[in-house]
Amino acid sequence: MALPRITSPHARGNNRTQTIMLWVLAATLPGIIAMTWFFGWGTLINIVLASVVALGTEALILLLRKRPLSFFLSDGSALVTAWLLALALPSLAPWWLVLIASSFAIVFGKQLYGGLGQNPFNPAMLGYAVVLISFPVEMTSWPAPRGIEQLMPDMQATLGLMEALQRVFLPATQAMDGWAMATPLDVVKNNTSLSMAELATAQPIFGNFAGYGWEWVSLAYLAGGALLLYKRIFTWHAPAGMLIGLGLMSLLFWGGSGSNSNGSPLFHLLSGATMLGAFFIVTDPVSGATSKLGRLVFGLGVGVLVYCIRAWGGYPDAVAFAVLLMNLAAPTIDYYTTPRTYGHRKAERGMGKVD
Repeated sequence: MALPRITSPHARGNNRTQTIMLWVLAATLPGIIAMTWFFGWGTLINIVLASVVALGTEALILLLRKRPLSFFLSDGSALVTAWLLALALPSLAPWWLVLIASSFAIVFGKQLYGGLGQNPFNPAMLGYAVVLISFPVEMTSWPAPRGIEQLMPDMQATLGLMEALQRVFLPATQAMDGWAMATPLDVVKNNTSLSMAELATAQPIFGNFAGYGWEWVSLAYLAGGALLLYKRIFTWHAPAGMLIGLGLMSLLFWGGSGSNSNGSPLFHLLSGATMLGAFFIVTDPVSGATSKLGRLVFGLGVGVLVYCIRAWGGYPDAVAFAVLLMNLAAPTIDYYTTPRTYGHRKAERGMGKVD
């Protein structure tokens, strides 16, 4: 009589990766709504373009690698990369900019290393950094937010759908005068003579705390991040680390309200891509640190670097560069923050045990 074959139990259910990716996409919806309201149709155009390019590029690479298309395309990772990249790019960015950023993110940020789970860098931030370095003018041309024309009559109101499509697909024939303006981070970085109170009066773009429209977009991303925390898609360590690091640095080097001020902590926390980075970028489980302590250290490093580059570097916002630099440091962080294995007094590092 043959003995029964003993096998390990296996849990069968929905694709866990796909479920996580769908929740991440859902959590971006408050930010998408806020950005569309304040900056017009360009945000949705960016998302559609980036999604088509990312899925098409991933399908092409999978065919070249002779991998099954449906299995890998359905996990949702390419769409997450596309959406995060589209939200980071300026609304009304020319179509070719979105194409370059999205295809580079998929090919060189993901598939070149073997696909999802093997990429050392965050693909969306890699694509963003490439176009920021290569095309600085296009990457710093943000449309004026909705309602600013009431405070600045020379600025054009938010564009309609057809006008937005013309700006995106026929950028060479469209002048930027009257609709593009500097972001609050740009204004503070280039200010050398006005106090913060004078700057706020001279530049209505500042709004109440961190920029007209920008502060509401940041709060929308914060709401989406809170949803992901509630669903336990990620832990609080990396987002808290980034926000604490950025908040402490901006508090230490605030500079008061004079012309040498780098902006208040609230200004930095609610400006630019801070909240998008804190809840949707540094929480990447592949390119970040793995242990809870490691994620906290990783987030702190990102926050400190974001402030350093904003205040003393060559770019007004720095989430992409800060994340990529900390991606390089993630293996070292993991090495020194390895949790202690049960039954041992110290953590196991490398190939040997440290008792």
